Amino acid sequence: MTEQVFANARLVLADEIVTGHLTVRDGRIHAIGTGAAPQCAQDLEGDFLLPGLVELHTDHVEGHLAPRPKVRWNPLAAVLAHDAQIAASGITTVFDSLRVWPDKKAVGMDGDAPVLIRALKEARAAGVLRADHLIHLRCEVPTDTVVEDAAAILETTDVHLISLMDHTPGQRQFASVDQFRSYYMKKSGITAEEMDVIVATRLDFHERFARENRAGLVALAHAHGCVVASHDDGTPEHVAEAIGDGVAVAEFPTTEEAARLSHDAGIRVLMGAPNLVRGGSHTGNVSAEALARAGLLDILSSDYVPSSLLWSAFDLNRRAPSIDLPRAVRMVTKTPAEVAGLTDRGEIAQGRRADLVRVTLAGDMPVVRAVYRAGQRVA
Repeated sequence: MTEQVFANARLVLADEIVTGHLTVRDGRIHAIGTGAAPQCAQDLEGDFLLPGLVELHTDHVEGHLAPRPKVRWNPLAAVLAHDAQIAASGITTVFDSLRVWPDKKAVGMDGDAPVLIRALKEARAAGVLRADHLIHLRCEVPTDTVVEDAAAILETTDVHLISLMDHTPGQRQFASVDQFRSYYMKKSGITAEEMDVIVATRLDFHERFARENRAGLVALAHAHGCVVASHDDGTPEHVAEAIGDGVAVAEFPTTEEAARLSHDAGIRVLMGAPNLVRGGSHTGNVSAEALARAGLLDILSSDYVPSSLLWSAFDLNRRAPSIDLPRAVRMVTKTPAEVAGLTDRGEIAQGRRADLVRVTLAGDMPVVRAVYRAGQRVA
């Protein structure tokens, strides 16, 4: 039996903060105490001790694989760099969101899921991953072979979450064609003439493939026991479709109306932590802060900046005063774990896995001092 005791800590429990000590045995939380701690305890000097963060949707790994336009990094090196940054940000469980976007004609739409899955499997087999990595497939619905490609991955890989995405110009995230053009031209440096072809292709593919592919992806997800998420819902029609498809998570709804309808239907509303800490959406859609103030925010995701997840939990009370720190922490730990069916983590409670983050404050900024996964220090 191995045992660790952390003393003089501000323990962030599901509903309160208590000053006390925590005992870990064989990788699980054994006891929580408020009295004197054993002499062998590690003194946390009054720092916060949080559950390890649970990240449902990050495409951060893809930035390591393709750090510049036309630059491809070694996939294993990309995964390891991503993993190190994830762990250093206090994230102990991460759903790596990998694109299944088979559209070679549209820049940024040709997914690398099989390449990254192979690298993740290699890293896991070698025992070199710090965080617990799970697979989240981001499936671009209006593409010709997305169902076939997703099915091939599901035959060989445990997938826990599937997102139904549609980045067609003029709807959802890109409410106007001009928004789509501006975003991808700045991101890729392609010409206006090249963008004309991409827009025309995307509109054509949506008309030809979207309805049938969405039904096929939903059937695949349910057949393989995957949690289903709907991405960028913006209208009542989008939400009604999500309800009919058995969606559990509404990722980044673009309007307050869609967020409210999803929330009222029992679908968990997930927003980006960068949206929150920046004070708004980078594409001009509804802000995470507005949804938090309206009581419509359930889960936060680091999206493309891993360190934003912890920051958002500590920043949320300032932006939405009715949300205290334990409730904010639930949005990045307990609630995402529950919606993903991970009942062994996400909370400082007896019997849960000892995924823990030691946090101090530099002014108002939370700083990670140590990270533990199943009682083992990983950062």
